[in-house]
Amino acid sequence: MTTVFSFYFLILGLLFGSFFNVVGLRVPKREFLKRKRSYCPKCLHSLSWFDLIPLISYLFLGARCRYCEQKIPLLYPLMECASGISFMCSYILIGFRPELALALLLMSLLHIIVVSDLSYMIIPDKVLVFFFILIMIYRVLAPSGTWWTAILGALVGLMGTAVIIMVSRGGMGGGDMKLLGLIGFALGIKLLLVSFFLAVVMGAIVCVVLLRTGLISRHQPFPFGPFIAAGTMTSFFSGAQIIEWYITRFFL
Repeated sequence: MTTVFSFYFLILGLLFGSFFNVVGLRVPKREFLKRKRSYCPKCLHSLSWFDLIPLISYLFLGARCRYCEQKIPLLYPLMECASGISFMCSYILIGFRPELALALLLMSLLHIIVVSDLSYMIIPDKVLVFFFILIMIYRVLAPSGTWWTAILGALVGLMGTAVIIMVSRGGMGGGDMKLLGLIGFALGIKLLLVSFFLAVVMGAIVCVVLLRTGLISRHQPFPFGPFIAAGTMTSFFSGAQIIEWYITRFFL
C-alpha cells in the first residue's frame, strides 16, 4: 500500500509541478489571470492538453514547441520532476500525519520561488502572502509548539536578513528577506538557521564554480532563492539530525 500511495504522490507532484511552473512564470509578469489557457511564450499559440502532460509531452515533442519549433526550456521538466519527487519523498518520510500538509505547502512554495527567481530574479510578494495565509491556517488546524516560536522565527528571518542586506549593501534582496521570514514562521528559529547556513554554503560553492569557469562575472547578480529552497528542504527533513550531530560533535 505504501508503494501505491508513493506512486500517487509522485503523479500528484508532477501534475502540480506543471501548474507551479505556470504560476512562477506568470505571476511576476502579472499575467496569471490574463489568459486562462497555457500558451507558448515564444509564438503565443495556445497549447492543447496533449502539449501539457507533465514530462511526457516534453519527451514526446523532442523538447520543442509543436507550433513554432522553438526549444522548450529544460527548467520546465526538471522542476516537474523535482516537484514529483519532493511530493513522493514527503509522503514516504512523513506518512499521513499533519506534518505532511506543511511539507507539501513548503515544497509547493519553494518550487514556485525557484522558477520565478531563476527566470526573473524576482520572488513575488503575492506568492509569499498566499502561502503565509495557508501556513497560518495550518498552524491553527494542526498546532505544533507555541505561536511565539513561529513569530520569533519570522522576526529572526526578516531582521537577520535585513542586517545582512545593509552590511553587504545589497548582497541579498528584499524577496530573499521576506522568504526567510516566512520560512522562519513555518519552521521556527533552529531549522531556519540550519536552512540559511546550508543555503549560504551551497550558494558559495556553486558561485565559486561558476566564477572559476567564467560562466558568471564577479559583480553579476545571482539568484539566491534556489539555494534557500534547497537549504529549507534539507533542513525540514534532516535539520534535527544536523543539529544533533553538530552539538554532539562540537559540544559534547
